[in-house]
Amino acid sequence: MEESTRIKKPKWLRVKLPTGENYRKVRGLVDQHNLHTICESGSCPNMGECWGEGTATFMILGNICTRSCGFCGVQTGKPDAVDEFEPGKVANSVKIMGVKHAVITSVDRDDLKDGGANIWAQTIRAIRQQSPGTTLETLIPDFAGNWDNLQILINAAPEIVSHNLETVRRLTKQVRIQAKYDRSLELLFRLKKGGMRTKSGVMLGLGETPEEVIETMQDLRAVQVDILTLGQYLQPTPKHLPVAEFIEPEQFEYYKKLGIEMGFRYVESGPLVRSSYHAEKHLFD
Repeated sequence: MEESTRIKKPKWLRVKLPTGENYRKVRGLVDQHNLHTICESGSCPNMGECWGEGTATFMILGNICTRSCGFCGVQTGKPDAVDEFEPGKVANSVKIMGVKHAVITSVDRDDLKDGGANIWAQTIRAIRQQSPGTTLETLIPDFAGNWDNLQILINAAPEIVSHNLETVRRLTKQVRIQAKYDRSLELLFRLKKGGMRTKSGVMLGLGETPEEVIETMQDLRAVQVDILTLGQYLQPTPKHLPVAEFIEPEQFEYYKKLGIEMGFRYVESGPLVRSSYHAEKHLFD
């Protein structure tokens, strides 16, 4: 899309520049331990705020994804070999940082027989061993529908398991390409049946209608998802899908109210909301 035809960002999408002592501390830890964070790889607009508070979302299983989703800024290609020491590295940094609620995510690793599930489980166990007081949220891929691999994650029993639907049914093939809308819903349902507290996120502004957003929210409630995040899609690079619309803050507030009425335990809805934004608030009794 030509630069001149792009929709101008509205004023409510302004973000703070990363500054402060805590931000520099987190920056140093990530560099020192050669860790991948979705904050950087996903070009998250909240990196300055979150890192400034001394928190970060760690991305395991490398920095190269086997999928090529139209919205995501993470590099696509042939991943490097799995780092067997990565679980310990992540756990060590969580301990050094004194993180009370750690968020872990990963690239898709369709090249691996287990989809990376065993590294997931090892990372959870390593964090628990070094920081037994730390609660965990895992933002997981769909493991290509291999439910045996999903069970490995369930057995590790993180406090919250998140898997993002990302968009409405009609746009899934365009936005997520290799993913499937119903497969993601089944994964979330299997997580719930496995005793997990579940969470999912949807991006708005890709061309969906309000009716489709509501239908998607209903689909997520039908599989008993506990926590919902709704945020504005932002185009990472000119090569990615363009923004079709910037959703007004008032519309996000409407969806939040509606979501609570539907029965979600927690709804985080706003232009700058991302999956792990204010993640510590999503723990509940």
